[in-house]
Amino acid sequence: MLSLRIALRYLFSKKSHRAVNIISSIAIAGVAVATTAIVVVLSVFNGFGRLSEDHLSKTDPDIRIIAATGKSFAGADSLAARLRDVTMVAAAVPVIEERGMLISDYAQIPVEFKAVGDGYDSVVDLSEVVIDGAYVNSFDSTGCMQLSVGVANRTGLRPGVATTAELYVPRRKGRINPANPESSLRHSNLIVSGVLQVDQSDVDNDRIIIPLDDARRMLDYDTEASAIEIALTPGADPGKAAEAIQLATGPGYRVLDRHMQQADSYRMIQIEKWVTFMMLVFILLIASFNIISTMSLLIIEKRSDSSILRALGAARGTVRKIFALQGFLITACGGVIGIACGIALSLLQEHFGIIKLAGDPAALTIDVYPVALEWGDIAVVAAAIVVVGALTSAVTGLFTKNIR
Repeated sequence: MLSLRIALRYLFSKKSHRAVNIISSIAIAGVAVATTAIVVVLSVFNGFGRLSEDHLSKTDPDIRIIAATGKSFAGADSLAARLRDVTMVAAAVPVIEERGMLISDYAQIPVEFKAVGDGYDSVVDLSEVVIDGAYVNSFDSTGCMQLSVGVANRTGLRPGVATTAELYVPRRKGRINPANPESSLRHSNLIVSGVLQVDQSDVDNDRIIIPLDDARRMLDYDTEASAIEIALTPGADPGKAAEAIQLATGPGYRVLDRHMQQADSYRMIQIEKWVTFMMLVFILLIASFNIISTMSLLIIEKRSDSSILRALGAARGTVRKIFALQGFLITACGGVIGIACGIALSLLQEHFGIIKLAGDPAALTIDVYPVALEWGDIAVVAAAIVVVGALTSAVTGLFTKNIR
């Protein structure tokens, strides 16, 4: 293609005016820097997203089943037993989530308690996040509880046989005696067996974990539960497993994978990622203005060449196409350099952790900026480069209307 060959020659050949060469190099560098920034920033967002997913996986099950309507549902034990026979299901345990008041000798604070049944460690291994004491469901026939680090700090409670506290919840059934307000509450004496820390604010702030039997007694539940949490067999596909579980439970239940359980968190990360992407693309668009100024100078410099081409029989559209392609090629050249640099920097950070996080490494969960390169992002960046290049080419075409 004649127009493309001439445009490539103009791109790499020396110009008669040195200023044109310098401005062309600056234009390419501007696009390259902007593109590098886009690739690196998207990779950093991916890294923080994966870091968030790793933290959530410490406390979130593979699959969680809740009622389609209402806060709890009956027959949870029989449903959990039935689900254990479903293909790809390794364990299924009913849980109850509710709020209550925890009273110790030092403080009274509202807490969110999660009551779990026997075998819950097969669903979520909380022993990995115990920082003091041990994870157990019962102790000498007396209920034990695990405190989040925030509850432990605010109440002064620590693991030990003699360390007990009382958990109060409103009575669900029966008549209330106004003369005896305490009769409107149900409570359970619990021994502190462990302290948990998962580096997730909504869990570390006010969460406690207690046995399922204690919660059912306080809430006057029989077989009710708030949810059933499921662990899948190693290597199982979460999507296919969720479909099989939904088929087994029926339309009265919602089956949530890990992303659906934390939909708001993942959605916020994605929104921030793509809003930042749009802002950086706008900066890339501004950087392309240098290309337009470069093309203006190039059109002036190559005026004599254009006249010769016209005299040799080249159509006016062919000459215009040469400069339009030149604008696109400059953008594409800067974009390719920027993508290559962005990939190199992202991979270096991902595998070698060159840039460290400020602060005490002992107090940080990670000590380097998390980065994860995803090739889908590279495709999106390449598409943005093509769009910006097309716009640059179109604007360049406006400057060549007067070529004769």
